[in-house]
Amino acid sequence: MEYPQEGDPDLFQNFQFWDRPYGQIVSQFGSSKTFAKNGEGFCILYIMNTLEKFKILAESAKYDVSCSSSGAKRKNKLGMTVLGGICHSWSSDGRCISLLKILMTNVCIYDCAYCVNRRSNDIPRATFEPRELIDLTVDFYEKNYIEGLFLSSAVIKTPDYTMERMIEIVRQLRGRRQFGGYIHLKIIPGTSPRLLEIAGRYADRVSVNIELPTQKSLALLAPDKKMPEIIGPMKRLDTSIRSMIALRKKHKKVPAYAPAGQSTQLIIGATPETDLEIMGLSQWLYQSIHLKRVYYSAYVPVNTTKNLPALTTAIPLLREHRLYQADWLIRFYGFDGRELFTKNTPHLDLEVDPKASWALRHPEKFPVEINRADYETLIRVPGIGVQGAYKIVLTRQVKSLRIEDLKKMRISLKRAQYFITVKGKYHGDIPFTPEDIRERLAPEKRPALQNSSPQLNFFIQGKKEEIASVLHGEF
Repeated sequence: MEYPQEGDPDLFQNFQFWDRPYGQIVSQFGSSKTFAKNGEGFCILYIMNTLEKFKILAESAKYDVSCSSSGAKRKNKLGMTVLGGICHSWSSDGRCISLLKILMTNVCIYDCAYCVNRRSNDIPRATFEPRELIDLTVDFYEKNYIEGLFLSSAVIKTPDYTMERMIEIVRQLRGRRQFGGYIHLKIIPGTSPRLLEIAGRYADRVSVNIELPTQKSLALLAPDKKMPEIIGPMKRLDTSIRSMIALRKKHKKVPAYAPAGQSTQLIIGATPETDLEIMGLSQWLYQSIHLKRVYYSAYVPVNTTKNLPALTTAIPLLREHRLYQADWLIRFYGFDGRELFTKNTPHLDLEVDPKASWALRHPEKFPVEINRADYETLIRVPGIGVQGAYKIVLTRQVKSLRIEDLKKMRISLKRAQYFITVKGKYHGDIPFTPEDIRERLAPEKRPALQNSSPQLNFFIQGKKEEIASVLHGEF
């Protein structure tokens, strides 16, 4: 089958190859303005409009969770990615930011077993022209639908070829269109240092997805990807980010370079790595490459392959949740990742949260006297968070604390009561024994994480006015 050549001026339009006897799409890529015939079938002109492309490419982007959304359906959560459209991220001051989450293209040269956009999958394909995506972003921004852009892409031709076109989009947004909104730009593994240097000039945050925790798993499910091609760009980005931070301290007029840092994504449950291995990798990324965030994506079965879980396999949402909790303990609570596991338990406890699990394994450290324990000890008490520990230490400077004071501070006494004493008195309603406390903390029947709440969806059937009313919450 003949594909459009690099010099084709209409490369970013869309056409479809149809198998002549059966009318089945066998491939889609590039464009053509005339009917063509070759040995495998007909090339039939079909140019998509922007809305059709948007529907396909926003839906294809939903499995990337690096903008604080998830590819799985969640109940009563922000940033749903059940359907394509808007995802949510958070600024440094805690504001929720709505982002247009979109792929530049879902046409891919790779055949990663876990990916819905893999080369061998028979799915609708589309590619945005830079002008289309730029106009779309600015239009939504001006209508106050979004506050920024999360731009990712499948890989067409080569990583550099893809990255050049993504950079052109953000360059024109920042330059010709004077777009001042937040931009999260996905970096294609294997991108050259020259393009990495340019990408950080226009994006607020950049991210290179590791996807699978080990080279062995990459070789099994994504043989076209190599770990050095992923970690290498991450290290170069880290060097550039830190260099620019140091330079800006001396020269205020130096332009910012990826001021929101970089993040990555790990797929959970597609391969047999343990939670210990995953958290070990995450801790290394935080300490060595200074990542702002590692996102964990519970694997959603979308393909049938012998090396993947069956399509009927349950999505490991609770495991994903526990990994996020453990990640939080590493980043903000002073835990070493290895503390959360034992030699015989390389996976996180699904019955209780990681901090409670650690506390139950170390009864010799509890109960803690709330009026004497230092800050580092307090933040390791189940039910006491960073803010709670700070309030306790601050209040102790003027008075001794009573159990009523802890309630006013909104300390979670439902858990903390089993691990503290207040003025020497233990307030737990059961004896301080790990077995009894575990039974009390672990619910008899944990509610399942349901897959029922959709993300805000742009592709509702109806007039533009009706779609706009949904966007503004006027049901």
